[in-house]
Amino acid sequence: MSAPEQAVAIVRTAVVVLAGGSGSRVGADRNKVLLDLAGLPVLAHSVRSALGTTSIRRLVVVHRPEDRADIERVLPAVLGPHDVWLVEGGAERHDSEWAALQALAADIDAGEIDVVAVHDAARPLATTELFDRVVGIAAHVGAAVPGVHAGPLSRRDGSAVVEELMAVQTPQAFRAPELLAAYRRAAADDFTGTDTAACLERYTDLPVAAVASDRRNLKITFPEDVTIAERLLSR
Repeated sequence: MSAPEQAVAIVRTAVVVLAGGSGSRVGADRNKVLLDLAGLPVLAHSVRSALGTTSIRRLVVVHRPEDRADIERVLPAVLGPHDVWLVEGGAERHDSEWAALQALAADIDAGEIDVVAVHDAARPLATTELFDRVVGIAAHVGAAVPGVHAGPLSRRDGSAVVEELMAVQTPQAFRAPELLAAYRRAAADDFTGTDTAACLERYTDLPVAAVASDRRNLKITFPEDVTIAERLLSR
């Protein structure tokens, strides 16, 4: 995967924020995206960054049924004049992405959405600049995925060091018509991808561009991640 040197002009974008996680590994009794982070829920930070995307036309938040009331309560603090579509997710990440795309299908089919960006709500430190970068590159190339070098890895016996692996992050962005077509084919085949790019790569020939990110775009997974994120925000 390689990224072009320049992105393209503003395009019409739908941002999908996946907020259907749990709090088990972070040690919480509720969805981790509802935990407080520097005075706002984790989800609110992620949505605020997404709303800064220059070309945003639609915002979709995918949630668990049991979290809807809490999400409706916390989002107004960051929505401002923007509307949000709340969509109930599924058992797997792929199911939640498909639910969001079905909600957006009419707009995509009508040519009103050019790019769909998919973001994990548990990555509250993703910057608006990163959103804009992946959206612009996806419009030009077809798909864009941010990541950082994972560092050298080796087998348990210490052999075969591999240095070219990349740890993938979100937001990931994709041309909307091709992405919707891929998920429609996946539904017909009963295929479930590990992430959005996996489905696109299976059903299209579009290249996926790697976009340089940094480790501050961390994912809230364990208790210490909340503390680290708060320290980074304070800077």
